[in-house]
Amino acid sequence: MPMDLKALKEKIKANRGSYNRRETLWALFFLSPKIIGLIIFTFGPIIASFLLSFTNWDLVTKPEWIGLGNYKHLLSNPIFIKALKNTAYYTLLNVPLSMVLSLLLAVAMNQKLKGIVVFRTAFFMPVISSMVAISLLWKYIYNSQYGLLNYFLGLAGIAPKNWLGDTRLAMPSLIMMSVWKGLGYNMMIWLAALQGIPEDLYEAARIDGANKWQQFKNVTVPLLSPTTFLMLILGIINSFQVFEASYVMTNGGPANATLTIVLYLYSNAFEWLKMGYASAMAYILALIIFVLTIIQFKYQKKWVHYY
Repeated sequence: MPMDLKALKEKIKANRGSYNRRETLWALFFLSPKIIGLIIFTFGPIIASFLLSFTNWDLVTKPEWIGLGNYKHLLSNPIFIKALKNTAYYTLLNVPLSMVLSLLLAVAMNQKLKGIVVFRTAFFMPVISSMVAISLLWKYIYNSQYGLLNYFLGLAGIAPKNWLGDTRLAMPSLIMMSVWKGLGYNMMIWLAALQGIPEDLYEAARIDGANKWQQFKNVTVPLLSPTTFLMLILGIINSFQVFEASYVMTNGGPANATLTIVLYLYSNAFEWLKMGYASAMAYILALIIFVLTIIQFKYQKKWVHYY
């Protein structure tokens, strides 16, 4: 009997192994279109662009291996340094402005008022609109001759400004448009987080004598820290990849004042056919984003509170 029991266990184990293999094969079969697509259209281009970053290639002739030549030239290229500074400037202003304004808007939209859904929808509408269409709309708003912004400034007795033609105003103008465009999206994330905070905590704070500001400072802000961390990471990543607004509204001008890394990458790749140079630029950008993300994850334990 013990021998029969042992044989039965071995048979069950063998059948289970055969069943697991069949399940795995069927899973791979149904997942194969997605896996093949990832290999061909995602991982393949990533590896190819990395190899191309060490070459000089114009899409026509055979790639010429130049080693670290593209990277060395980029780090000494004043136009690339200018684009990097512009992108950093855009990020430093766009991210905090977007987060603070959208948080205030989310707090306002979190009130239990009749018809509040209509206002939430209105603020979210720009998010679902095309960035190209929004950029064209704001390009007319910023127009120095017949733009709406200068018109209203004129009513207030303020001289018209060349919003997109002045090197001092061009980048802040793009940032203003970008903040407005993404306000509704960030608002919805904050709103979801706000509605996830237990009401009991506010009730306890009120019993302890906390006013509205103290409740916001000591209850809302700490409990929103995981959402703040998420939005900070996403905001920095998205800001470093800004392209459409600069391309449509100013094409990097005036005098490269709104030239961003991705716009400069696009120009090198598809206008000047410097594919190897553009690939090197893409990997420098990826490295910058990776380092910034790692730094945020390293220090998030000091200020992010999970509950």
